[in-house]
Formats: sequence, structure tokens, C-alpha cells
Amino acid sequence: MKLADLPERLADFDVVVSCTASSLPILGLGMVERAVKQRRHRPMVMVDLAVPRDIESEVSRLSDVYLYSVDDLGRVVQSGADARRSAVVQAEAIIDTRVQGFMRWLESRETVPVIHDLQQAAADVQAAELERARRLLARGESPEAVLEQLAHGLTQKYLHGPMAALNRSDGDERRQLLAMVPRLFPGKDSRR
Repeated sequence: MKLADLPERLADFDVVVSCTASSLPILGLGMVERAVKQRRHRPMVMVDLAVPRDIESEVSRLSDVYLYSVDDLGRVVQSGADARRSAVVQAEAIIDTRVQGFMRWLESRETVPVIHDLQQAAADVQAAELERARRLLARGESPEAVLEQLAHGLTQKYLHGPMAALNRSDGDERRQLLAMVPRLFPGKDSRR
């Protein structure tokens, strides 16, 4: 349609998007008021993308017209950008937390073979000491003496590695080992 037909045809449209290179507004308050009246006050959305504006700013005062300018759209875009930046910060925090948790889990997995080896060594010592106790019982030794020897043998083998490491260490290594002993071998007070 021709620009000259705009005043008669404006009422036909629910949404009007304007973006011309005109130096003056092409949709004035009077023209839009007449169109709203013809539409029997059905709402109309108008988007003015032109700079300078194609739609007079006074049109925004009409209750049945929703006018959005480039400035309004810029604010919406800025608000969206701010929200995205905020979401990025939140997402990074979540990712950091999850990565740290995963790294802790991964580090804990490094101890699994060591724990397995410790348990196997303890099982081997237990089996050897039990076999020794059975042989003593089979020879007719007193059960009380055999139990005492079993307990003594298990204790000595249990403590041999840590005590040997302490005796071989010196300086910082010895201080570190001494600091670890109460954690690895808790005393009576810590068992309560």
C-alpha cells in the first residue's frame, strides 16, 4: 500500500512495525487516535525501530496502544544480557562446586588400592597367626597361652611397620610420622 493510504488502513492492523528513514514522524497522535476509535478500542501494538522516531512519542499515552521504541527494546536487551551474565556467574559457581566434588572423589579413589593392600596384608598376618595358634592347640598347648601368643603375635606384626618407619626416620619426616600416629592408632580416650 502507499504511504498516503496509511491513515485509512491503520485501523486494519493489530501490530504495526515502523522503520523508515524519515526525518519527521509519519504516524502522529491524531492519526493513531482515529485508528483506535475505528477499531473500537481493540488493543494495538506499535514498534518504532526508526531513528529518529517514526511514531510520535505522545501515542504511548493512549490506553489501547502499546508503543515500543528502539530505546525500550534496548532496555529489554540490556535486561536480558544482565540476566544472562548473572546466570553465567551462577552456572560457573555450580560447575566449580561439582568439579571440586569430583576431584575430591577422584583423589579418594587413589586410596582404594592402598586400602586393599592393607586389608590383604592384615588378612595374611591373621591367617598366619591363626595357623600358628591351631598348631599350638593341636600339640596340646593351653588355650589361654595360645590366645596370649596369638594376641601378642598380631599386635607385634600390626605395629612392626609403623615402628620401623619411625626408627628409620629423622627430621621433618619423623615429625610428620609422629603427628600421624595418634590419627592412625587412636588411644583409649579416642575410642570412647
